[in-house]
Amino acid sequence: MSKAMRISLKAGEKIYVNGAVFCADRKVTLELLNDAVFLLEGHVMQVQDTSTPLRQLYFIVQSVLMSPNSAKEARRLAVNHLAALLGAYSNPEMLAQLRQVNALLAEDRCFDVLRQLRQLFPLEDAIIEGAPQPQCEVA
Repeated sequence: MSKAMRISLKAGEKIYVNGAVFCADRKVTLELLNDAVFLLEGHVMQVQDTSTPLRQLYFIVQSVLMSPNSAKEARRLAVNHLAALLGAYSNPEMLAQLRQVNALLAEDRCFDVLRQLRQLFPLEDAIIEGAPQPQCEVA
């Protein structure tokens, strides 16, 4: 049996658990006593925010967690989208991070995928804006 997880919500905050949406009407602490797939409202990306390739991938992976009935199709779409990204980027740091994302996705570690993708948003923004990128040193 897994360890219980405590989650604190503010009044009006939402949590997505196994495809269901719960909204706290007051400050509350929930204790999940078994394994459950959940996302906190603060980590949920809205469709209008999917303006870049990584954000689109984030939205797809988030769908795996939020919509259990269509998770298989969303997972397939995520794998295909990630493969396209690996072929499109040339930045060495981005490629290394995307390979890690690929490994996490292959292990069905969607929470970790989302965390990794959120950390990559600033790099993606810099690449899109054309900011100078770090160069690998050649020995």
